[in-house]
This record gives sequence, C-alpha cells and structure tokens, in this order.
Amino acid sequence: MTDTVISSASREVVIGFGRPFVVIGERINPTGRSLLAAELKAGDYGRVEADALAQVAAGAQVLDVNAGVPLADEPAIMAECIRLIQAVTDVPLCIDSSVIEALASGLQAYQGKALLNSVTGEEERLERVLPLVRKHGCAVVAISNDDTGISEDPDVRFEVAKKIVERAEDHGIARSDVVVDPLVMPIGAINAAGRQVMHIVRRLREELRVNTTCGASNLSFGLPNREGLNATFIGMAIAGGMTSAITNPLKPELMQAVRAANVVMGHDAECAAWIGAYRDSGAGVERGRRGGRRRRPPRR
Repeated sequence: MTDTVISSASREVVIGFGRPFVVIGERINPTGRSLLAAELKAGDYGRVEADALAQVAAGAQVLDVNAGVPLADEPAIMAECIRLIQAVTDVPLCIDSSVIEALASGLQAYQGKALLNSVTGEEERLERVLPLVRKHGCAVVAISNDDTGISEDPDVRFEVAKKIVERAEDHGIARSDVVVDPLVMPIGAINAAGRQVMHIVRRLREELRVNTTCGASNLSFGLPNREGLNATFIGMAIAGGMTSAITNPLKPELMQAVRAANVVMGHDAECAAWIGAYRDSGAGVERGRRGGRRRRPPRR
C-alpha cells in the first residue's frame, strides 16, 4: 500500500489506498472569480479566510490555494494567503501555481509538509520544480502532460506519469510523495473521457503504486446539471481507485457521493462518518433502522 502523508503544523492527512477519499477544496482560486481577484490585488484577504473556513466546515481535509491574479505580485499574495489560512485553520494546504516563484514563496511561508501543485512532464518544469520539492520535503502533484501537450490516448498519459515518477526518484523523491493527476477531460467534447480516466487510474494504482487526484469538475464542463455528473463521476472514480480530488466541498450532493462511496468501499469504519453527517437528516433514517413501516396483518 502507498500512503502520501501531508501535514500542517499540527494536523496530518494521509492520502492512500484503502483509506477514506481526500477532498481538496478548490475555492481559493481567483480564476473565474473576478471579485476575489480584485480583492486579492487590493490586499483584501477577507474572502480567502471565509472560503477557507466554509470549505473545512463542509468536509474538506485539504485546501488548494491559488493566487494567480494577472498583473499582481503572485509570490507575495501566495505567501500572505498561506500565512492567513494557517492562522485560521489547521488543515494541510495544496500550494497551486504555474509560476515557480509563487510555489517557492508559498513553500517558504508554509508550516508543515505541503502538497505542491504541480509538476508536469515538460523538461523545463521537471528541472525547476523537482529540486524545489526535494529541498522542502513536500509532496507534489504530477500532471500527465509533457512538451507534446495532452494526449487523448490514456496509455500515453500513463507513460508521461511514469516518466515524472521516475525523474522524481532520480531527485531522491519517494514515489509515495508523487500524486498523479491523469487529467480529466470534458466528457461533452470527448465521450470516452470518463473511461480514459478509469483506465489510467487502474494502471497508476496497479503498476506504479501511486496515489491519484484530479480536477473533478472538468468532466462536466459545458454540460447542464454539472453537479449531478460530478457527483456520479466522483463515486465511480473512488470505486475505480482514485484516492483524492480537487473539487468543491460546498456542493452537498458531491460530498454525499464521496461519503457514500467511502461507505460502499469499506473505507468508513462502522459507517461512522456517514452516520455523523446524516444521523439528524430526517425520520427516514429511523424508519430504515426499524425495517420500514409496520405491515398490517393479513385479513382472514
């Protein structure tokens, strides 16, 4: 079994086979959120704090932090976000940026063992990010694309992931500290996208023995009732062996799907998390425990 351990100064979270699925909250990200972007650029972090607390209350075990505001000092904003979030919650953080300097700044400010998002199979990215991972002793998300782009062939994406894992090991980074994102493509554009992900996840689990994550909401992009699709996908992905996802914990149907899949897969001992979340959700629970409505005796 492979365990990826990440931590804050006082709390540890383990992503692993046979363990409860880890939800990484995606909301602290200014992409597509113009108000948040404007506030961050102006030095207002109130919404960041509120988003952090709301996601943890909803069930996120890790928070993704992205400070990518155009024409702003991203490294400085990232460091400030990290310090503020760690002051109000003790969950571990995923430091998310395409800018190497922002990743380095976030790691410098962080207390604990972070998850770094991300490294790809592109040569320049490998040679800049992996030494950073090694230096700070963090874990890293490995995204299955390289200098040729994103392949629609799931076996090509697997080979890219394998290359990253092996290069990480060359830098002294254990494969347990590499969490692979096989890339979830929009199913409205690529009808086989769901099957592709399940195929790659199986190979990553059985052959490379690495943990996995994804941007779960990518699957439903451009389609109606996105939350229905996302919830179904996340349950199927858990059954297929995926061990974490970057997604929105504020969506009740998605969190219900995660908790239900944990129960069905035997990752929720004695159904404790499920019962804790839903014991007060209605009288239907009590009827279920009593075996349903009482039947009338047959007439003679």
